[in-house]
Order: sequence, then structure tokens, then C-alpha cells
Amino acid sequence: MTAGPRYLPGDPPPDEALARMVRVDHAGELGAERIYEGQIAVLGRGPKGNVLAHMAEQEKAHKQAFDEMLPRRRVRPTILAPLWHVAGYALGRTTAGMGESAAMACTVAVEEVIDEHYADQAYKLRALGGEDELVETVERFRAEELEHRDLALDHGAEQAPGLPVLSAAIKAGSKVAIWLSERF
Repeated sequence: MTAGPRYLPGDPPPDEALARMVRVDHAGELGAERIYEGQIAVLGRGPKGNVLAHMAEQEKAHKQAFDEMLPRRRVRPTILAPLWHVAGYALGRTTAGMGESAAMACTVAVEEVIDEHYADQAYKLRALGGEDELVETVERFRAEELEHRDLALDHGAEQAPGLPVLSAAIKAGSKVAIWLSERF
């Protein structure tokens, strides 16, 4: 007998769990796209501009995939999308305004949360069965998000001023955004 995720009273039924996964992933890619837009607005012409542009292009492709998946799967987007649109851009501009290393630290913090999130989703999707396409998408995007983390580390993320506090705040905000977007 293969051990799968345990479902407890109060957990959403599988159809709702799938809808939540698609909804939150769409919201997350929207937020990521906006973070990079904010960072590029400040740092796009500097030495990190090409790195940011590369990561932004991948995030746009991720969001596009979920843009197409929402109606195909009859999943509504989060009602919080306008908030993530503004908050993502503000986070990007703010961290870029703090300097290149802070912008890179933002990427590391977000991508570490997303790594855990996508890994958990892939595990649950495999246990549900019949979701090979979504598992493949989540795993491919997870690999690209880890590439972003590694690029950010290679480009000075660990030199960010106040790194422990900055990282903890961004990770906490990301986890709250995930929780809210799944449900609303």
C-alpha cells in the first residue's frame, strides 16, 4: 500500500483541492511577474538587468500557462489578484531600491517558499492520480524557480543589508499570500 497525503475532516474534496492549486499557482506567477517588473523598473539598465529580464521572461511564461489553464479547468482566479498586482510590484521596486543584493535576496526568499509549495503540490497531485500534465508543469516550473534562486545567490543575494530580517519578512508574506489565494 502506497502512503499518500492524509486528508482530514475539513480538508477540501479533491476537485476543490485541484482548483485551489491552479488558483494559487496563477496568483503566485502573477505576483512573481510583478516583482520582476518592479525590480526592472529600478535596476533594468544596470549590471543585473539581463539577469532580471531572464527571470521575468520565465515568470511571464509561467503565468501564461496558468492563464490558459484557469478557463480550461473552470477555475476562477483569486479575487485578490488586484492586491497581488500592486503588492508584487511594490515589493520589487522596494527591494530594488534597497540595492541589487536586496533585489536578489527577495528572489531567494520567494523561490525558497515556492520550492516547498510546488514540491508539496507535486506530491499531492501524484497521490490523487490522473494529473500527469499538471504534475509535469509544476515540476518544470519548480526547476526554473530553483534556477532563479541559484542565479540570485550567484549575484549577491547573501550580501543584502539586513538579510535575515528581509528574508523572514518576504517568506512570511509569501506564505500568507499562498494561504489567502488558495481560499479566496
